[in-house]
Amino acid sequence: MLDVPTAFENENLVIFNKSGGMPVHPSIKHQGDTLGNFFASLYPDMTFRPVNRLDRDTSGLCVVAKSAYSANLLQNCCQKVYFAVVHGITDESGTINAPIAREKESIILRCVREDGRKAVTHYKRIYYNEKYSLLEIHLETGRTHQIRVHFSHIGHTLAGDDLYGGKCDDISRQALHCGIITFTEPVTKEIITINSELPDDIKKLMKRS
Repeated sequence: MLDVPTAFENENLVIFNKSGGMPVHPSIKHQGDTLGNFFASLYPDMTFRPVNRLDRDTSGLCVVAKSAYSANLLQNCCQKVYFAVVHGITDESGTINAPIAREKESIILRCVREDGRKAVTHYKRIYYNEKYSLLEIHLETGRTHQIRVHFSHIGHTLAGDDLYGGKCDDISRQALHCGIITFTEPVTKEIITINSELPDDIKKLMKRS
């Protein structure tokens, strides 16, 4: 039975705290274990309208609008903060400005390439040990796999992200979490910030030395 914690809800939207391993949308391989399926079980008369889409193995906050009107207003007003654990010790802060394109001959993979679309990632290191760095990440653009591709590009691949060269010794998924969302409520225009604590599998990485 699916069970996804709700971080916030009102008559216009709901914010779920998705676990790693759960796809947002149903697909051929995932027809009954997705966030979309869970939403349908809660609101059988509503259309599933996710405002921000997280990769299957990315955990954290996912905003779902309850109407087309709310979805339209929320589309460009959600500011997200991600947290990631990457291999090695990064600089204290930095900006990665490198265009991202689809890898040739692949539907899924992305890469840094001169003819790609502009992609800018800002980060700040908030903790580190001998093996990993915990980063707070702000995206200026929103390209597919942007965080994963950018940190692989600078030699600090996400822990657990074997698609882009990360090692799965200590975690079985990419160590990426959408931890803060700030948005303007579509009707009341109130500015609301919702937080999600780091999941245990990411916390454990910071305890290793």
